[in-house]
Amino acid sequence: MDGTLFGLTEAQIAQFGLTFGVGAFILYMLFIVLNLARESKAGKFGTFVLFLVLSLGMLGFIAKNIIQWVLGM
Repeated sequence: MDGTLFGLTEAQIAQFGLTFGVGAFILYMLFIVLNLARESKAGKFGTFVLFLVLSLGMLGFIAKNIIQWVLGM
């Protein structure tokens, strides 16, 4: 078990953190955007625009993971 932590290699721990840690962070950021829209009384269109603009980076990250999964890399 040399070079492992709880039987997991460094690469496995990094993949777990990237998948679930960043996923949890994305959900938290969506909550922040929703709270921002609520506090600013943005309305339906304003809330849509906030989610669209502030969530494009998250969408790119999710798309990258899906493309890697489909291509099997």
